[in-house]
Order: sequence, then structure tokens, then C-alpha cells
Amino acid sequence: MSEEGLPEAGVQRVRLRPTLLSDLEFVIQVETDSRNLPFITPWERMQHEGAVRIPDFRHFIVEAGLTYAAAGFVILQGCRNQHRSVELKRIVLRHDGQGQGLGRACVRRLKQMAFRDLHAHRFWLDVKSLNTRAQTLYESEGFVEEGRLRESVRLTGNNADGYDSLIVMSLLDREYQARVALGLEAN
Repeated sequence: MSEEGLPEAGVQRVRLRPTLLSDLEFVIQVETDSRNLPFITPWERMQHEGAVRIPDFRHFIVEAGLTYAAAGFVILQGCRNQHRSVELKRIVLRHDGQGQGLGRACVRRLKQMAFRDLHAHRFWLDVKSLNTRAQTLYESEGFVEEGRLRESVRLTGNNADGYDSLIVMSLLDREYQARVALGLEAN
């Protein structure tokens, strides 16, 4: 951030606000966009309603840009997990904002939330092996590959009929704090 509190050049302005039930049409629209479908397993509306209402989840609308327009959504799960293991369940962004640093800005906000606000010991996610762009982002943000769930998700649609593997990645609180100490994370 600059001294005036404005984002520096190339840094995406982003905020997360709790998802309202009235936002779910937007959520479903973004989630079922054909450009997002290869990378996620979409939920039914009822699953999103549950995530909005159940305290173990945090469901947020991603707002970005100068006007903070809706740009996607994110879901955290395990927010009340007794083992302090919080999952980045889903991050889905509109495609018109790709390549502008929005995904990175979201991941950084979510790491702050997981470790600072939710006092997580472990922040983890899984990502399809075909989603190399996301894997590169997560690695650059300090996540470490823990393992692979081989051929655990079925690929369908667009003449695809097969399976993809999920890569499990995590970041521990001490690794996050080391990144903070090195100036790689915001305080």
C-alpha cells in the first residue's frame, strides 16, 4: 500500500464480505461458468445455503477494483475445527479479472483470516492436478504439497470422460509466521 492507503501499481484492491442468501444466484452463475467447471466440482444451491448458515463455514463474496464490484466467491471450512485445521474449500473468480492479481490477493486475505482471526494451526486445500496455474500460485504463497489423491475426481463434460487427481497442499502457522518475519506477508 502507498502512504495514502491506496494500492500500489499492480496490486489488486480486494475485500471479502459475508455472502448473503440474495448473493447465491451470482455464486451459482460464477461457479457454473464453463471456464470454471474443469477446475471445481460445483455445489447445489442448498449446499451453498448451508455454508452461509453453518458457523463452521465462512462463505464470502470477493469484491474488487475501484468500485468493489462482485468478482467471485470463496469458502472456508473447519473454522471451528478442534484441531485448528482450516480448509480453503473453494475459490472461484470471474474470468474477466484473471491475470490481474485477484487470486493472489484473495489467497493472502484468506491466509491472514485463517491464521490471525481463526487461529489456525494448519491452513490447507486440495487442487486438481490439471489446474497448474492455481498450483503455481499456492506454491508461491508458501503452501507445501502433502500428497496426491490419485484419480479421485471424475471429469465429465466437453467430451471428457476420465479422472483427475487432487493435490493436497498446506501451510502451517509457524511457516506463515516465518513468511511474515521475512516480509513476505502483510502484518
